[in-house]
Amino acid sequence: MALSTTQAVWRSGGGDQTRTAYCGSMQMVAQFYFPATQVSGNALTASGGQPIILPANAIIIAVLANAAGTGGTSPTFDLGFTLYGTGGTASPQAILNETPADGGKLVLNWASATAGASMSAVMSSTQMVYITGRAGASAATGGTISGYISYYIADDGQQNV
Repeated sequence: MALSTTQAVWRSGGGDQTRTAYCGSMQMVAQFYFPATQVSGNALTASGGQPIILPANAIIIAVLANAAGTGGTSPTFDLGFTLYGTGGTASPQAILNETPADGGKLVLNWASATAGASMSAVMSSTQMVYITGRAGASAATGGTISGYISYYIADDGQQNV
C-alpha cells in the first residue's frame, strides 16, 4: 500500500457547503515503546526506533499503554516532553506522572489519576516537542512500556478557501 504524508493540519467541516460549520481537527496516533527500567530519554516508536516528535500545538488526549514492567516494588513510569528547539525545557512528568508500570493494559486521559498537567493541553505553541518516557520514582527491574498516543493539532477551526 502506498503511503501519503502531508504537512497540512487536517480538519473537516463535515460537508458543510456554506462554510459555516466549525472545522474539527483530525485525531492522529503515534506508537511508542521504551524499557520500563529507562532512567531518562526519548520514548521510541515500536517500529524503527525513531524518536517521537510532535508538531507545535499538539494536544495529547489519551494514552493507550501496555504497562508490562516487571519486578521492583510498585513500579511506576512517567511520560513527558522536551522542547525540540534550542533551550529545550524538559517536562518529564507532564503527560503521565507515576503511572503503574506493571498495570497491564491501561487507557489514560485527562481524568486519570496519574494525568500530568500537559495531558489535554497544548505542550508548546511555538516549538515541536520530543515525547519522553522514563521509570518513575519506583523503577521496574525489567519489562517494557508500549502503546499509542492519541493527539491532534489545535488551531482556530477556520476554513481555508
